[in-house]
Amino acid sequence: MILKTKKPNIYLAIFLSLFFVISSCKTKTSDKNKDSKTVKYPSDVLPFMDKWKILLGDGTRTENLINFKKDNFFYVENDGKTNWVVYKTPNSGITSRTSSNTRTELGEKKHWIPEEGGRLTGTLKVMHVSTTGHANAASSFSVVIGQIHSDEGHENEPLKIYYKKFPNHKKGSVFWNYEINTEGDNIGRFDYSTAVWGHDFSVVGSSPTGFPEEPKDGIELGVEFTYEVNVYKGIMYLTFTSKNHKTIKFTKSLIQSEFTKRADVPNQVKKVYANREKGGGVERKIAYAGELNYFKQGAYNQANAKSTKSEVYGGNIAKQYANGSYAEVWFKKATVGKSIAPN
Repeated sequence: MILKTKKPNIYLAIFLSLFFVISSCKTKTSDKNKDSKTVKYPSDVLPFMDKWKILLGDGTRTENLINFKKDNFFYVENDGKTNWVVYKTPNSGITSRTSSNTRTELGEKKHWIPEEGGRLTGTLKVMHVSTTGHANAASSFSVVIGQIHSDEGHENEPLKIYYKKFPNHKKGSVFWNYEINTEGDNIGRFDYSTAVWGHDFSVVGSSPTGFPEEPKDGIELGVEFTYEVNVYKGIMYLTFTSKNHKTIKFTKSLIQSEFTKRADVPNQVKKVYANREKGGGVERKIAYAGELNYFKQGAYNQANAKSTKSEVYGGNIAKQYANGSYAEVWFKKATVGKSIAPN
């Protein structure tokens, strides 16, 4: 009698075992790739994008930022460790009706009065500021990275957080400006500036090509830092932190003015606005009390050609990017929401 061999069954079993092992490996690899996928949209990095609208440096506007990006203006970069949202804008482009400065900047949809308040945080690094412009113009080589903006009255700005670096300096400065809510005609409006690390707004060059002394405690391009803006019951609490720098805190009332008389106008303001029509006004006693405000965050480029004499290459954005006439800011974390009781 001839016995039937069982070898084919053994081969089949081996084949099936190998098939399931390979399939399992492929599934695990697929899952791994899925988990480590490249982030494509800013809303993947900062999940609060539903609370904002945006204006880009080329005039693009949108109120739907979920799965929205635009190359060369608003997109995601990875520095080898972390995904960052990039805000980039030229010195000359299309901007808002109330400003000469271009921006790629978020604008909060929700508005609030100072008595109600709100809170904004950001962890960022400034990668580039304009390298063209006159050194004796206060706005040259600077970008605003966070704001509180009024939506009523004169539509002034109770807060602008700046980063500024002169082209021949290694370190730049972080400072914040408070713009008065001018009583009467707004032509007298002014900003009062406070240094965080480095210089304040009033430190400028001696001439268009003469630079001031480099700040010893400044921050270099590409160095990470964090700010918190917490407006609680009409009082603004600011906190700035960065590795290897002292944490700095400030308190400023948004409902009671310090600048109600001409005698209150600081010498810093008189210096900065000496040759301008504006700068000699006073503020209403209740400052921004009862007035609708909202947060802004991103890159609000201050180096427009009109005030800083920067080179804008006829408004050609590609040429501006190629020749240093732009601002670029990266954020890896940010939040916006209700105010909290200060510690």
